[in-house]
Amino acid sequence: MSLPVVSTRLRPAQPHDVPAILELIHDLAEYEREPDAVKNTVPVLTEQLFGEHPAIFAHVVEEEGTVMGFALWFLNYSTWEGTHGIYLEDLYVRPEARGHGYGKALLQELARIAVDRGYARVEWSVLKWNEPSIGFYRSLGAKPMEEWDTFRLTGPALVAFGAAE
Repeated sequence: MSLPVVSTRLRPAQPHDVPAILELIHDLAEYEREPDAVKNTVPVLTEQLFGEHPAIFAHVVEEEGTVMGFALWFLNYSTWEGTHGIYLEDLYVRPEARGHGYGKALLQELARIAVDRGYARVEWSVLKWNEPSIGFYRSLGAKPMEEWDTFRLTGPALVAFGAAE
């Protein structure tokens, strides 16, 4: 008995993918124990990805026409290297699609883009408790930046500091 061939494709996201990407963002928030944190909407994400001056980009992997995973990224800049890099904001693959190489393919596509464009790096953050992802990233040759901590100014502290004279 032969198994059916599953059609998969990795490609840049298109406007019709936005609802699926937003669904996956909600799934990721649930996985990261922040189920109520997502404020993004289809119109906002569509404008930010495909508007007149997009500053974020996304790639999806689809299986039989269904988006099974995505990578959402933007450019950063290294003053020391004098060139851009890619910052991976989110990488997520549906649980039922894990183990098929989709996450690896998405990250590999970002690495190809970085190399092709002369960018210095691809980097991202991972929650310290997320051992499955940490192990996956290490298996690709990625290394944690042990000497760096991430700082964030947000909410009331951002507002207060931004308004200070």
